[in-house]
Amino acid sequence: MRDTATCGVGAVMTFLGIDLGTGSVKAAVVTDEGRVLAEAQRGYRVESPQPGWAQSDPSAWLDAVRSATTDVLKTEQPIAVGFSGQMHGVVVVDENLVPLRPAILWADARSMLQVQSMSQQFSADQLSQLGSPAVPGFAATSVAWLYANEPDVMARARYVLQPKDWLRAALGGAIATDPSDATGTLLCDVVTETWSPAALAWAGLSAQLLPEIRSSNAPAGLINLGREIPAVVGAADTACALAGLGLRPGDGFIAVGTGAQVVSVLAQPDLDASLVTHTFATAGDIGAGWFRVGAVQNAGLSLTTALSWFGSDVAEATAALNDGIQSSDPIYVPYVAGERTPFMDADLRGSWHGIGLSTDRAAMLRSILEGVAQAIALAVTAVTNTGAVLPDVVPLVGGGTHDRVFRQLLADATGCALGVVDVPNAAVVGAAILAAGQVRAANRAEASSVVTPAHTAMQLLAERRETMTQLVRDQQLTSGRSSKSGAGESK
Repeated sequence: MRDTATCGVGAVMTFLGIDLGTGSVKAAVVTDEGRVLAEAQRGYRVESPQPGWAQSDPSAWLDAVRSATTDVLKTEQPIAVGFSGQMHGVVVVDENLVPLRPAILWADARSMLQVQSMSQQFSADQLSQLGSPAVPGFAATSVAWLYANEPDVMARARYVLQPKDWLRAALGGAIATDPSDATGTLLCDVVTETWSPAALAWAGLSAQLLPEIRSSNAPAGLINLGREIPAVVGAADTACALAGLGLRPGDGFIAVGTGAQVVSVLAQPDLDASLVTHTFATAGDIGAGWFRVGAVQNAGLSLTTALSWFGSDVAEATAALNDGIQSSDPIYVPYVAGERTPFMDADLRGSWHGIGLSTDRAAMLRSILEGVAQAIALAVTAVTNTGAVLPDVVPLVGGGTHDRVFRQLLADATGCALGVVDVPNAAVVGAAILAAGQVRAANRAEASSVVTPAHTAMQLLAERRETMTQLVRDQQLTSGRSSKSGAGESK
C-alpha cells in the first residue's frame, strides 16, 4: 500500500483522530490543515441497570474503535494518532488495565448522597477552585460512591482513568491524562492543574491511582491498530472541539445535540463562585488556557422525549413553529432529566403551564421547541453573567441546529447573532490536530450563514423566559430545595 503520509512528491502528512463519545466512536484521518480524508463511526450501548444509572462496557469501546479504524486505515497511513473523549466518567482497572466493573459515565446519577456530602464539606470558593459544583457523574462523586458501595472493586484497583485515557492505554499507549480531562473530574485544581489533596482526601482516593497530568500533545507511546502508530495524550471532547474549530480566548460557541453547551474561551482561569457553570482547561500544555461551559442536559433529550408523548417528530414541530411563538402558547418547562446550568438541580422535572380550552396540538408542539431554546438562553445568560464573553457572532454547531426555523427561534431566545458552522467532526478533527503537534486549527471555522435575532420576538421570549424561570423556582421552593443564582436575565 502506498504511504500517502511519507512518500511521493507533494505527499500529504495525515493524522488519525479518535473521538470516544457516549454512544459511539468516530475515527477520522485528517490532514495537518484539518481536512478529513476518511472517516468511520461505530456505536455501542449505554446501559442503565437501575434508574438513574449510566454505564458502559469498556470492551465494547475497544471493539468499536478497532472496527472503525480498520475502515479508515484501509486507504490511509497516518503518522500519529490523537484522542478525544467523553468527559467526567471513570474506568476502574487492575494492574493489567482490565476494567473491574462497567465504566460510570457523565450522565450517571447514582451518587446523589455523595453530591450532598461534598456540597456540605466544601465551600463555594473551594468548589470553584475544582472547576464545578458538586454534581453526580463526575469522577470525584462516582469514586466516592464506589468506595461506599463497591469497596471490593476499589481494593483491587490499580488505576482510576478517564474514558479516553483508558482507551489509549488499552491499545498499548502510556498511562496519562491531560489538563482538560483532569479538570473535569472534581479532583483537580483548575488553576494549578494539579491533583487536589483536599478533593482526593474527601473521595478517599490515593493519588497513586491517578495518572500523571501531561500536555495534550505529549508523546504517549505506540498504540496497536494492526500496525503501531505513535500516539499523543489527547484531550476532552469539548476541548478537542475548540481545537478543531480554531477558537481562541474571546471566542466561543453554542452546540446543540442531545444536550447543549454554551462555551466561552477564557484568557485566564477566572473562577465561577456562583457554581452555575463549569470551568475546564483547554487542550495543550498545563496552564495554556481555560474555557467556561454552561451545560444544558435538556436539549434534544427533552425534545425527543416530549414529542414522543404526542407521537410526533421534529418535522411536525418545526412546521408548527412556522407561525412563530404566540403569547397564548403554553409554557413548557423542559427539565425532564434534572438540569445543570443554571439550576444545578438533578431533581428538577418538566411540566406545562397555561394550557386552556383554546390550546391546540400545534401550540403544544411549538412550546416544546421553545422550552429547549429557552433552556439554552438561560445558559447563555449564566455564562455571560460570570464575566465570560461570547463573540459578536456566535458559532452554532451540532446536529440539533440544522432546521432554519429552530435556528431563528434560538437566535431570538438568546439574543445572539448565530453563525451556522457545518463542522460535524470538530472533536475528532481536534484530536488529529493534537497528533500533528498543534493546539488548534490554524484558521477559525467560517460560518456559512448568520441568523440575527428579531427584536419583537426577543421581547416576547424574554417575558416568557422569566415566567419559566419563576416556575422552576416555585418547584424548588415547594420541594424544599434552594435555587442557584445566575438563572435570571443579565442586567
